[in-house]
Amino acid sequence: MDKQIDLANVDMSALIDCMDRRNYYAELSADYSRPGLVSDEKKAELIALAESIISMKQAGPLPSVDENYTSEQIQKENMEWWPTHCEALRQCRGDILTQEYREDLVYHCGDGPFYGIKQQQEREKHWWAIIAQPGVTMTWPVVQFYADFVHFEWQCLDDVTGETIAKGSVCWVRRGHRGGCYYKSEQLTFVRDVFASPHLLALIKH
Repeated sequence: MDKQIDLANVDMSALIDCMDRRNYYAELSADYSRPGLVSDEKKAELIALAESIISMKQAGPLPSVDENYTSEQIQKENMEWWPTHCEALRQCRGDILTQEYREDLVYHCGDGPFYGIKQQQEREKHWWAIIAQPGVTMTWPVVQFYADFVHFEWQCLDDVTGETIAKGSVCWVRRGHRGGCYYKSEQLTFVRDVFASPHLLALIKH
């Protein structure tokens, strides 16, 4: 018979210490894992950087990965871009969020698939409006990078009650600043709302 563990005698602090805990934002310019960690000055800097980054996106074919544009450089650029994306979403900057995509975007999710940057716009604006509405805060507790790939998990919290408004797990495939996002897959769970009210939709900047 298997021996049962007496949890009362387990040193939980030692158990936690031996787990592989990490700060996913240790190498990034701002921490979006929880509310209240980014100063107003940093927010303004990130929005300015976001606007600069989307101006670098090249039209035409997806840039090649070669000795002139390496996977290492692309990953570095994706790490620079990530906090700007988080801040743009918190500020309802749909104009920035849309321009992060390539024209030939492929977007797989439960409401999709969507092809190009027009098909998903009617549905996605409701998602943005719900998770960026006043009185809630988007958080991204997990983000991981590998070359083109950006995997992240997000949660939207009510600032007053602490309840989860929505949550999801996403993979962006982004060819750095020159290419932008050309593939996205997402699992979304909306707990409190599914479609945004006209009032919330009006808050999204286009």
